[in-house]
Amino acid sequence: MTTNNYNELPTNLPVPLDDGACNDLKGKKIPSVELTSTTGHIVDLSEIRGKLVLYFYPMTGNPRESLPNGWDQIPGARGCTPQACSFRDHHKELQELNTQVFGVSTQSSEYQKEAVERLHLPFELLSDSKLTLSNSLNLPLFEVDSMSLNKRVTIIIQDGTIEKVFYPVFPPDKNIDEVIEYLSSN
Repeated sequence: MTTNNYNELPTNLPVPLDDGACNDLKGKKIPSVELTSTTGHIVDLSEIRGKLVLYFYPMTGNPRESLPNGWDQIPGARGCTPQACSFRDHHKELQELNTQVFGVSTQSSEYQKEAVERLHLPFELLSDSKLTLSNSLNLPLFEVDSMSLNKRVTIIIQDGTIEKVFYPVFPPDKNIDEVIEYLSSN
């Protein structure tokens, strides 16, 4: 069943398989890359000290625009809004765990701003529209409708070094539970 409600996940979505694409991320340093945030600031993640959660997602759907053809059949593609909302709903817990969160996609900051406003996100989304960070980390991507999009990956960073990777992320709205469990015990 397909649903046009981006806040809900359709039933029977295909489950993404672990293809090993993120096996070498743990222990890597975050490269010095400047990304534009939805606040208009330039963010270099390599300069941020402390604990960070970056969740890479394919794209945020806009209710005024159609999703790419076959979107629900691409394993792991659907669920960006529920994932963002779960991080929003648990943002206070993440702050209590001294953790900063950013969402990252290949969409422009202008496009991402609509989602931040519509979903009332209390954190910034970062645009990797030139794939600079994604390519530097060799993150898994997929192509649809002439767009290169991130496969869903969540990484936890401590002082510029990746210490935990969640991949593949499924279902996306439950990723926050794994993140909080990890942060609470580490």
